[in-house]
Amino acid sequence: MKRRTFLIAAPAALAACAIRRGAPLPGTLQDVEALTRALVRMGPVDITEARSAATLAYAETHRLALAYQIVDPPLLHNAQVNAGRKPRGLCWHWAEDLEKRLNAAGYASLRMHRAIANANNNVRIDHSTAIIAPTGAPWRSGVVLDPWRKGGTLFWASVADDTAYDWEEREVVMRRYGRVRYVRQGASG
Repeated sequence: MKRRTFLIAAPAALAACAIRRGAPLPGTLQDVEALTRALVRMGPVDITEARSAATLAYAETHRLALAYQIVDPPLLHNAQVNAGRKPRGLCWHWAEDLEKRLNAAGYASLRMHRAIANANNNVRIDHSTAIIAPTGAPWRSGVVLDPWRKGGTLFWASVADDTAYDWEEREVVMRRYGRVRYVRQGASG
């Protein structure tokens, strides 16, 4: 009975993943304000910089979703990027591009970090993200900024509250597994 249920449910689940849903919508003012409050709660962060970073994170996520031609769920989009049919959009592309844009803003009270989860690649594909934290504070006290996870819609949560992934500092992972693996392949997610 279990096998029959799987044979019926598996194609339906795969079909649901393949449904084209169109380009993601930009964040709302409420989204920006919620992220602003989370950034300010982290510690000594200038509220003007927090609001600017939150606005920029949502705007850049939307801009990248359009540039990456995001219309499908993340794993389906990954397959298209890996097959050469889409320009970018793997998790490490999102993390790299979002980090660069936020760093270019030159915030004094905020600092960008990068993290990788599932680097041992035993069960799940590895996943990269950008993390924003107060300047001088450990990255683990920051907020995950992950546009990949929801297919071009910015997901964010404190590192401690993001139970979907066990994040490690990118530099630590690169030292452990070799910089070449992560430069040549990037993270898969």
